[in-house]
Amino acid sequence: MARADGWNGRLCWRWKMNDERGNSSMMFFNAIGRSRVRRPSVIGRFGLALALAIGSGACVAAQARPAQLNAAPAILLSKVDFKRGDDGAGRMILQFDRPGARADLRVQDASVVVDVGNAGLPAELQRPLDVSDFATPVRRIEARPSGRGAQLVLTVEGGFESLAYQNGNEYVVEVSPRKPPPATGAINAASVARAAAQIPARGYSGRPVTFNFQDVPVRTVLQLIAEESNLNIVASDTVQGNVTLRLANVPWDQALDIVLRAKGLDRRRDGGVIWVAPQPELAKFEQDKEDARIAIENREDLITDYIQINYHSANAIYKALTEAKGMGGGGGEDQGQGDNGFLSPRGRVVADERTNMLMISDIPKKVARMRELVSHIDRPVDQVLIEGRIVIATDTFARDLGARFGIGGTHTYGDNIATIGSGASGGGTAASRGLNVSLPANSYTSGGAAGNAPSIAYTLLGANFNLDLELSALQEEGRGEVISNPRIVTANQREGVIRQGKEIGYVTISGGSSGTNQANVQFKDVLLELRVTPTITNDNRVFLNMNVKKDEVDEYIRLEGYGTVPSINRREINTAVLVNDGETVVIGGVYEFSDRESVSKVPFLGDIPFLGNLFKKRGKSKDKAELLIFVTPKVMRVAAAR
Repeated sequence: MARADGWNGRLCWRWKMNDERGNSSMMFFNAIGRSRVRRPSVIGRFGLALALAIGSGACVAAQARPAQLNAAPAILLSKVDFKRGDDGAGRMILQFDRPGARADLRVQDASVVVDVGNAGLPAELQRPLDVSDFATPVRRIEARPSGRGAQLVLTVEGGFESLAYQNGNEYVVEVSPRKPPPATGAINAASVARAAAQIPARGYSGRPVTFNFQDVPVRTVLQLIAEESNLNIVASDTVQGNVTLRLANVPWDQALDIVLRAKGLDRRRDGGVIWVAPQPELAKFEQDKEDARIAIENREDLITDYIQINYHSANAIYKALTEAKGMGGGGGEDQGQGDNGFLSPRGRVVADERTNMLMISDIPKKVARMRELVSHIDRPVDQVLIEGRIVIATDTFARDLGARFGIGGTHTYGDNIATIGSGASGGGTAASRGLNVSLPANSYTSGGAAGNAPSIAYTLLGANFNLDLELSALQEEGRGEVISNPRIVTANQREGVIRQGKEIGYVTISGGSSGTNQANVQFKDVLLELRVTPTITNDNRVFLNMNVKKDEVDEYIRLEGYGTVPSINRREINTAVLVNDGETVVIGGVYEFSDRESVSKVPFLGDIPFLGNLFKKRGKSKDKAELLIFVTPKVMRVAAAR
């Protein structure tokens, strides 16, 4: 911070610097002369130390006059306001009853403290404010008196960055959250717009400084910034005027831009030297320099050079160069554009497909630049081995319980014979055989008829009575695993496709012109396919944009008179994944589980405890199926190191 206060013809300067750890140091020096100094002499670091030793007593003497300060009317803080700014930043606005308030901002642990030494705090403002509902890093503001002035403490949560500036009778403190790097997903118009909005127009990386200038010459401000940045600043003779501003914890390069914009100035940097001049002067200088360069190039002789393309197609490189922004190619609309980037207005490039060469005709500087550009493009491309594994695991369980029984017999009432049982004959006297209840075990298992399922039978025979009882039970368990292992090698950023399978023929029926149906044979692909486009990143990882598909025939559906139609099970995944070199990752999977139970029974009789089991049939099945797809990329370095 630099401040100029004049008492009795003595000018006292104070300069506050923030070191890399955020500590503050003060330097004082005096300039003896009239109360208004137009152009102070340039004082280096050694001069500052000397002025500190010589003039510190004068500053103390000047500051030891409290009578005039006490005579001045006190400034009052009239309003404390809080708003939510852009990108979730919290803004505290302090309004004073008149200009002249001197505020100092500092960061202390998880708080931002603002000290206003020459402004009083009314009693109605001495209260805490809860601002957590604004969803900013600031959670609470506490205003309290501090000596003859006021102090405001902002309690902050999480990582933050603070900035303060003053304009007239307003002092604004802005606390913004420190943002993590945004995640990158699919590239489309919306994502590009969001990314562009998150990128600042200019990034500032200078050390934070605090300045407080009251009607100080611009040249003096530039000198202080030069001392802080360790750069050489050259100001044009047309740089004049004074500036008044207050900045707190602002990077020095941002402070320089603010000063330049305030006075209509601009800068050009060349190494460690910064040239500051009015914007029209810099624009005219650059335009004259560009006109002179173009005039020299227009008088320079053209040369012709041939560039052999080894690892790409000359037509592909020619197309990429000519479609690039600013590429001329000789003649046409680009001739009036001056320097178009790759070629001069008179330059020309031609691709020869037979020899796979580029012919370039231009001035020597442009030809050399084009040759260097092509050398960076025409390089061998690394390759990637992609190995996929498709695992299909199945686990089945089925159980059936059933019963069959029959009762038969005869009973004589005089000359009449009564028959019992569904299978008895009406004319005999012996008991016949038959089944009254038939509920065999054939619901979920593949045993088929009850005779094919394991069973336990019991038969009781008598002269006029017989009993047949059969209990059947069948349980099946099955486990299976199908593994497919496609592999493919492709170049970086080139799509590779591998497929294996067969074509299944089937018949379709269409109506003919004469009203008769016409049979047509069509084919359906049933394939195992791997389609992938790899991109090798700079951190030795591989970005895979891939599609994996595995089809298989489930069953054939028979249509009477027309043959069969296949039913196809399809398994497919389409995804993009970032994988380390040589790392195996599961890119997808499907887990299916089915649990079914059924009971078939005779009404009423099947509900009798214990005995009801003879009148019912039970079935139960459980099916599990799991699909897992693994992928392993391996980078094959073939590009020559340069």
